[in-house]
Amino acid sequence: MPVLIVGSVALDNVKTPVEERTDLLGGSGSYGAVAASFFEPPQLVAVVGSDFPGTHLDYLKSRKIDLTGLQQAEGSTFRWSGEYMLDMNQRQTLSVELNVFEHFNPTLPDAYRKTPYVLLGNIAPSLQSRVLDQIETPRFVMADTMDLWITVARHDLEHLLKRLDLIVLNDMEAKLLTDQPNLIKAAHAIRKMGPRYVCIKKGEHGAMLFGDPGAGEFFSCPSFPVANLIDPTGAGDCFAGGLAGHLARGDQPVVKFAELRQAIVYGSVLASYAVESFSFERLRKLRPAEIEARYAEFQRISQF
Repeated sequence: MPVLIVGSVALDNVKTPVEERTDLLGGSGSYGAVAASFFEPPQLVAVVGSDFPGTHLDYLKSRKIDLTGLQQAEGSTFRWSGEYMLDMNQRQTLSVELNVFEHFNPTLPDAYRKTPYVLLGNIAPSLQSRVLDQIETPRFVMADTMDLWITVARHDLEHLLKRLDLIVLNDMEAKLLTDQPNLIKAAHAIRKMGPRYVCIKKGEHGAMLFGDPGAGEFFSCPSFPVANLIDPTGAGDCFAGGLAGHLARGDQPVVKFAELRQAIVYGSVLASYAVESFSFERLRKLRPAEIEARYAEFQRISQF
């Protein structure tokens, strides 16, 4: 089954302690769609400028990503520049140029409106809600968010949460949203806001999945140990895209906690490959057999 992914497509400049690269393919929509494409064909809704390189478009097409919903506007593509510190856990944003993304108005092609699986990438919650208004009967809707929206668009975010099956956010965002210093309490508080499931990302320490506490629905997933960490950009988006793509591959009438557990591990596997290179260099060479091999190794070292 296809999975609809809405987010940003960007050109990134990334600096690490050992190397600097410019004009890399980036953005939450790009990373999410490519990760999902290893499981099911994604439909991508985003906007790029007239300066967007054809080589990047060719790569997205090579992954069998449906680009009918990719708008091309006159002007410059969204650009982001960032620098990572020595331990790679700390990052400084050097510049953000929204360009054509500033006026992005996601409009779904008719063929996308019945897509059962939906991943709303990290864009304004009002735009995420606008996407849901255009979908007829989604089977499973998940969304990513960030501290900016919690701070400046809280009302819109709270409205969105009531429409979600799964919200993905990091540990600091969960605490900010709930004013709870304890992640367990924060997750339960977020569930009361609407979503059936809450996934809290903890960076190099993995992720936690929360469902119905009365049914014992809790899962803690470590991150896969990566020795060759090159560029963490997009890891969280690959995690979400891999998760969504694997759920679509399962195509269950009702997504259950067991399927979500497995999907989170697959999302972690995709993220672990993505950080082994700049942008999509590692994912370009990635083969399905490698994904399954790392998943099996994940099982072995985690004993889940």
